[in-house]
Amino acid sequence: MNDWPEAWSDDERGPRYGRGSAGAQPEGARAMRQVRRGPAAPQYGAGVPQQPSYANGGYDDAYDSGYNTGQVYGGPGGHGPDGTPGPGQRPAPNWRRRIKWTAITLVTVLTVTSVATYFWADSKLRREVDLSKVIDRPQSGSGTNYLIVGSDSREGMTKADEKKLHTGAAEGKRTDSMMILHVGDNGDTLVSLPRDSNVEIPSYKGSTSGKVYPATGRQEKLNAAYAEDGPTLLVRTIEYNTGLHIDHYVEIGFQGFANIVDAVGGVQIDIDKGFKDKWSGADFKAGKQTLNGRQALAFVRTRHAFAASDLQRTKNQQKFLAALAHEVATPATVLNPFKFYPTMGAGLDSLIVDKDMSLWNLASMFWAMKSVNGGDGTSMNMPISGSVGGNLVWDKTKVKTLVTELNNDQKVTVAGN
Repeated sequence: MNDWPEAWSDDERGPRYGRGSAGAQPEGARAMRQVRRGPAAPQYGAGVPQQPSYANGGYDDAYDSGYNTGQVYGGPGGHGPDGTPGPGQRPAPNWRRRIKWTAITLVTVLTVTSVATYFWADSKLRREVDLSKVIDRPQSGSGTNYLIVGSDSREGMTKADEKKLHTGAAEGKRTDSMMILHVGDNGDTLVSLPRDSNVEIPSYKGSTSGKVYPATGRQEKLNAAYAEDGPTLLVRTIEYNTGLHIDHYVEIGFQGFANIVDAVGGVQIDIDKGFKDKWSGADFKAGKQTLNGRQALAFVRTRHAFAASDLQRTKNQQKFLAALAHEVATPATVLNPFKFYPTMGAGLDSLIVDKDMSLWNLASMFWAMKSVNGGDGTSMNMPISGSVGGNLVWDKTKVKTLVTELNNDQKVTVAGN
């Protein structure tokens, strides 16, 4: 059998080595039979190349199994030419896709939670005060003015609660504290109105009867206005005696105040000088300490322990409410659902606000209280010039300057008592 290509003759083979050849050199390399792919073999697994067959003496240029590159089992990393994983290989994670869907999921959860929380909180606000019933109101100025009232309401309290909180069992509601919080662009200002302030009761429209009661020049303590006809007469009296427009009204009773403090886990405060008061149940030493709801209520209600009883009490109230607002607004409360929702629930269940109050307004009020506590605002008592019949008389000149500065949203220059 002739192993040489048919196109060659014996004479063209040249000198040969061995097989009887006289040539001194070994014969040249033979041309190897070319490989051609035969019929396709059955596929027993992805990535297994078909076996070559020697046929027809030619090399099939279409064969591309990867032998020339050494990739016997397909593409790089054990994957096939199309990128699919080979036998026993796990697909590589698509991190871009995972990050995308994780972000979409988080945004969706946060959006749904925020919207649900907003409507839940908004539904709990007790919008019971209608300021549209207040007549002859002064013109609104720049910024926003909140009237914040602490009442001695015992609503929802049991006899055991009254004993524990040293509130007594008096019927009806009176104001234990009154403050005007001005929120503006030139710093926030908190002004306490002593409940024993001497004011004139103006003409007003009855909150329930709708009847207009004419002014008689009657002089009363400020808290008497609330006792006579509730929040609307109190707002009317403050606006008449100051010329300052009240935009929003916020009221909280004894039980609600104590519940908020307990829900937030207590409020830390630095007491300058220790004091005791059997009427409120106060018994405090000087220094930094964390007050629970019962202690906090005693702290803001005490007045018999001080010489200047009402003025010192208003200062304590300002100090504590600012500290409370600071505690409520901290990340430890806002970002912790186990503290945030109980605090929100306790606060919203306890607050009585005007019909136009929104959650945004309420949040703005708390942030302003926090800024006052942090030193970015001003806290003061209404300027006092003296007293008459046991009632505190406001300094009319200083009050006029103070109101002008607040109405124009200017930095307050007046000093209070």
